[in-house]
Amino acid sequence: MVVGPGAGTRQSRPWIVSAELWSLIEPLLPEPAPKLVEGRPRVPDRQALCGILFVLHTGIQWEYLSQELGLGSGMTCWRRLAAWDEAGVWDQRQLVLLRKLRAAKQLDWSRAVIDSSHVRAARPGPKSRPSPVDRARPGSKHHVITDAQGIPLAVSLTGGNRNDVTQLLPLIDKIPAVAGVVGRPRLRPDALLADRAYDHDKYRRLLRDRGIRPVIAERGVDHGSGLGTLHWVVERTITWLHGSRRLRIRWERRDDIHEAFLGLATCLITPRHVQRPC
Repeated sequence: MVVGPGAGTRQSRPWIVSAELWSLIEPLLPEPAPKLVEGRPRVPDRQALCGILFVLHTGIQWEYLSQELGLGSGMTCWRRLAAWDEAGVWDQRQLVLLRKLRAAKQLDWSRAVIDSSHVRAARPGPKSRPSPVDRARPGSKHHVITDAQGIPLAVSLTGGNRNDVTQLLPLIDKIPAVAGVVGRPRLRPDALLADRAYDHDKYRRLLRDRGIRPVIAERGVDHGSGLGTLHWVVERTITWLHGSRRLRIRWERRDDIHEAFLGLATCLITPRHVQRPC
């Protein structure tokens, strides 16, 4: 059974690349290198993207991507994902979305919210370290910063033993310059909301130096600080990311491949916040 771009629906088969999604991604893809040796025709990019999304959503291993699905081989899709990530396709796609959201006045810069989530690593590799929350088994962390509504502004991957607070400034600095309206592109939120894992006077001072007001829960203070009513949006975004089964466990030894999946998933969940089609 072939499940190419024209088959099924996006709701029942989330790996199907709709015409709207393809129209936004196709212009960002790099030109393929010329074939040096004659052989099988090149798998179309849209077909390969379907295969990548199939692996992302189902969590299957690359080698189990059946040729009968008509999505290309696992190795073909893996190579295409690596090449597109190296070309910065997912970062460019996310920036396009953020610009559209800002132009529509749907980005809320009044505050950003930051958090992280641990994922088990099936095998050791770069950015995979013994996790203190999983009996020192290999693990990684997904770090996410969103706007006040939960729209992802930046994501990153580190080893499972990395303290959350060490990624506070790197994530802030990773937020792209978002244009979309007259004036300078927006780079910084007005405030940053974080839980007790980010409680450190040094980082409060560094945030203020960047013109960002820190709103960070303090250790030793009883729960009920009020952050919960505002902090949940980033937790929801992380839950959406982990709705893609491939991100629940890190199967890739190479960190760049897992980061590519993380970036692709971010591009897919951002449109959920768009009140009108971009």
